[in-house]
Amino acid sequence: MSAAMAMPAPVLSCRGVVKRFGGLVAVNNVDLDLAPGEVLALVGDNGAGKSTLVQTISGVFRADGGAIHLNGEKQVFASPEDARRAGIETIYQDLALCDNLTAADNIFLGREIRTRRLGFLPGIDESQMREKAKTVLDELHIRIPDLDAPVRSLSGGQRQAVAISRAVYWQARIMIMDEPTAALGVPEQRKVMDLIRMLKGRGTPVILISHNMQDVFEISDRIFVMRRGSKAGDFVTARTEPNEVVRTMIGG
Repeated sequence: MSAAMAMPAPVLSCRGVVKRFGGLVAVNNVDLDLAPGEVLALVGDNGAGKSTLVQTISGVFRADGGAIHLNGEKQVFASPEDARRAGIETIYQDLALCDNLTAADNIFLGREIRTRRLGFLPGIDESQMREKAKTVLDELHIRIPDLDAPVRSLSGGQRQAVAISRAVYWQARIMIMDEPTAALGVPEQRKVMDLIRMLKGRGTPVILISHNMQDVFEISDRIFVMRRGSKAGDFVTARTEPNEVVRTMIGG
């Protein structure tokens, strides 16, 4: 049962995207649309091409064919920084946080608020960064017991929350999340799912890579299935069920 739901103009539109590594075609002629405020689950077996596709969207790799449009404008990202500047934020399983830095330092990492000490000495405005970090954490109902503590002292769910807060502060137009609840306890999984719902409520679309079908069916609006680098199915979540999705993943 393929999706045929009417969608507003997509925030993200991929057409015929191809990515090769030598003789291996990792992503093969994939079309994908993402609507405002939509949670799109990207699923498939290991090696299906999910991560390569999102890494192509987010600037880690450059597509070898096809086109990627963001709000109708064609994009060619030379790096993840280019994609981030365009509003595509990606949270990988390793979170890309610096363990020795605080939550505020991580939220502003690479985009620190600069100041001049004594009117001429360049420096970083730690107090303003801390204040702005607290504001966005409070806005997302995230409690970090000690904002001056390094993030290595935080729980897995708190670390996920810091990474999500960073994307929210920098006004992500698209959030890509790779297995965000992996290795988390049940209460922390619930918090991450609540944060995804909050992003959805703010109109920020989310691409969610997950092997957890319970999460997929709980949170997603649509399920995009990949197999062997190609699109194998595209389902409205409310109109399908796990067995149908799994059969599509394995080619049954």
